[in-house]
Amino acid sequence: MEQPAETLNFDEVELRRWRVSDVETLNRVVTESLAHLLPWMPWAASHDRNAIAEYLTRSEGEWESDQAYNYAITSGGAVIGSCGLMRRIGPGGLEIGYWLHPEWTGRGLATMSAAALLRQGFELAEIDRIEIHHDAANHASGAVPRRLGFTEVERLQVPDGPVTPGEVGIDVIWRIQSPAAE
Repeated sequence: MEQPAETLNFDEVELRRWRVSDVETLNRVVTESLAHLLPWMPWAASHDRNAIAEYLTRSEGEWESDQAYNYAITSGGAVIGSCGLMRRIGPGGLEIGYWLHPEWTGRGLATMSAAALLRQGFELAEIDRIEIHHDAANHASGAVPRRLGFTEVERLQVPDGPVTPGEVGIDVIWRIQSPAAE
């Protein structure tokens, strides 16, 4: 498979490809989630409607160029967060990223979203590993790869130190190999 499906389903979540036309929806969800995102997501500090529009435009271009595949996370018809598969860890690899609106955390929905991305990622041509990276202080993000059977492979000191108030400046890298590569 060359590109992932534009819609993915797993248990209680449906992931659908972000479109430029989603600017108002994504802006609302990010705005409602700012206090939850600011400790972990550097981009949240400069959030505004224009930044959201630029992100969605960039997302469409990255999808077309096979650099990243970004999705709205939905549950029960509501947009509750965002996730994606990104080609930024070298040939044969994809990185998964995710965040949820705080009203939807603690229900396993981030894990379900990552599971959908994991399954789809290994269906893409030439993908032999998938990783999840997070700051060591972000225990909620670390629980997701642990639940999905990833192995912690490395902890790296961030050269410039923490960039958000919640971080300690240590990146934790989790990896899972393709069943076909084992």
